[in-house]
Amino acid sequence: MVSVGPELISPRSARVSAARRLARRNFRGKERLFLAEGPQAVREAAAHRTQDTATLVELFTTPEAAERYADIVGAARDAGARVHLASDEVVADISTTVTPQGLVGVCRFLDTPFEEILAARPRLVAVLAHVRDPGNAGTVLRCADAAGADAVVLTDASVDLYNPKAVRASVGSHFHLPVAVGVPVERAVTGLRDAGVRLVAADGAGDRDLDEELDKGAMGGPTAWIFGNEAWGLPEETRALADAVVRVPIHGKAESLNLATAAAVCLYASARAQRAAGGSRSVTES
Repeated sequence: MVSVGPELISPRSARVSAARRLARRNFRGKERLFLAEGPQAVREAAAHRTQDTATLVELFTTPEAAERYADIVGAARDAGARVHLASDEVVADISTTVTPQGLVGVCRFLDTPFEEILAARPRLVAVLAHVRDPGNAGTVLRCADAAGADAVVLTDASVDLYNPKAVRASVGSHFHLPVAVGVPVERAVTGLRDAGVRLVAADGAGDRDLDEELDKGAMGGPTAWIFGNEAWGLPEETRALADAVVRVPIHGKAESLNLATAAAVCLYASARAQRAAGGSRSVTES
């Protein structure tokens, strides 16, 4: 058994109450803390640092999880997090999932100033404009991470990055790439364009076809994909800000693709085109 200190019995403990309140957006914003649940997210949180500051602040773990994931608990302790051995009832009370996995971490906010993202001269960016569903936002973040994107930007009309459902859906990708939040869409477009990035809006009714754009070599340069709300897409005023409005071709009988699937197709298309143009985007390549 990993030595982690006294067991917390009561869900009414002050520390438990403070952690439980982080399920609410106003408390997250006030404390600039959020919850990361499950072994994958907690593992990534324990390994993450911003400059000289550890991201993981506290970890609540059941006795069973402490034994099963002793390496994660040890990494959390090594990172300087306060580790609390808690009852199943306590962890379930903090958790926002139906079937908790026994580990809940309290983490510092991770967002990066938009100016820092621009200064890094990104080549592949996902911009989430008007995305309201937290599961979609987290999954697009995961897709961007997998495709090797340099950053993700959430506009001020989009969902909270630290919503527990968004954190779960990202499966640890919150801790892998810079994310700017609360950026007005006009500012996002202007800043990225000034940084030499082409703005491409993904829209099922786009006047350009992704396959045709790839065939003519139009996707090999620095690109920011703008993704909108799954239910109603991008507003006309947002589409008008883009350099191109591109649709993913539907070759079969499906009516459309959901947001996360379309984002994966678009981001991987750009990543492949950029590799072909001479800039490797894959972390697995030598």
